[in-house]
Amino acid sequence: MAANDLFNDDDPFGLPPAPDDAPAGANAPPEYSVSELSHKLKRIVEDEFSFVRVRGEISKVTIAKSGHLYTALKDDSAVLDAICWKGTVARLGLRPEEGMEVVVTGRLTTYPGRSNYQIIIETMELAGQGALLKMLEERKKKLAAEGLFDPARKQLIPFLPDVIGVVTSPTGAVIRDIMHRLNERFPRRVLIWPVMVQGAGAAQQVAAAIEGFNAIPMDSPLRPDVLIVARGGGSFEDLMPFNDEAVVRAAAASDIPLISAVGHETDTTLIDFAADLRAPTPTAAAEKAVPVRAELLAAVLDDEKRLYMTMERRLQQYRTQLTGLGRGLGDPKRLLENTMQRLDHLGSKLDSGLSAWLQKRRAVLAEFSARVSDKPLRQRLGDSARLLSGQAERLKNSEGKILGDRTRKLQNLDSLLQSLSFERVLERGYSVVFDTDGNIVSSAEGIKTGDDLRLRLRDGARDVRAK
Repeated sequence: MAANDLFNDDDPFGLPPAPDDAPAGANAPPEYSVSELSHKLKRIVEDEFSFVRVRGEISKVTIAKSGHLYTALKDDSAVLDAICWKGTVARLGLRPEEGMEVVVTGRLTTYPGRSNYQIIIETMELAGQGALLKMLEERKKKLAAEGLFDPARKQLIPFLPDVIGVVTSPTGAVIRDIMHRLNERFPRRVLIWPVMVQGAGAAQQVAAAIEGFNAIPMDSPLRPDVLIVARGGGSFEDLMPFNDEAVVRAAAASDIPLISAVGHETDTTLIDFAADLRAPTPTAAAEKAVPVRAELLAAVLDDEKRLYMTMERRLQQYRTQLTGLGRGLGDPKRLLENTMQRLDHLGSKLDSGLSAWLQKRRAVLAEFSARVSDKPLRQRLGDSARLLSGQAERLKNSEGKILGDRTRKLQNLDSLLQSLSFERVLERGYSVVFDTDGNIVSSAEGIKTGDDLRLRLRDGARDVRAK
């Protein structure tokens, strides 16, 4: 029986006309219970509309605790209830949102409990690229309003990562291009998290891979220093998993710096706005992840040469300055020579004076010896001997004091000369700070956070970075 056989334009209640001579009740329709009629209608609707495609705008979306999705499709003049069972929801490939224009396929059925009809959804797709672009633009505005695309929250890509995590298909050309470029520039350890990059379930796998890499403990040698989310070019629909809200949120929440490399240079997906850095191609992502090893070695050798030449010039300047200071102080040996010569001169005068004085005393003694007795003479001689002994002792002490004073003065001059030595300053715990051009840094105001510096110490030099 066709659906339109239940209704008749001549009788709004669907009852066939009774002939004039028919006995009363002869042509009465069969009697149904409410349940029987509902089930009969259900079979007719399901037989007639076992597979249909319906286009409409989603007016509301409800996810029951069981996981089933309840929604409704509408156009300008009608509304159609729709159901998508839990197992089918995971395979839809997109997340239904209110206001989204879609084309669904499925079968019509009825729900006797409410006396209405509804469609059981099997597949769902956006109704045209225009509707898809509108949906993406609205999603982009929503995520941007939450701050997920804010440049202030983006992280710097490490200069030379030890481990690189790659989220992509393990069988495509993308991973081969990335590995080839990394081996050319600077070989690094690469961990691949295999995922689907298109189709149903791809978005969930990509989001889970980003979250999985971030879940690796910080002290683990397997935790990447940078992530690359990559896939090759494709159609607008093929790139849709990377426009999924779950993928965008996972990229924005990643504690590991993330590089997005989806599609070709002209392709743009929402993950590009949430990533810390966007690369136009997967190969370009590998180039942005590591420097060129040969160029880095050349730069280091050049810096080493410049640093050596700078240190040589600086040491020569110090030698010249120290020599000039030494001339101003005078030669300690010459000062000592003058002192020793003077001491010799005084010693010679002392010897000759002492001899003359003794000779004079002997003459006086001889003169008086004849006139005086021996006893007073002996007494005076003893007094004179004691006086002479005392004078000699004082002379000896004076000589030792003069030599001690001169010696200490000479030692002080030598200590002063040593203290002004460049190496002596370094031995006392001081150091000399140079910038990358080899200039001495004498003030903290000239140092910025992150500047590379070089410290010259007593036993060598070390490179440091300012914090």
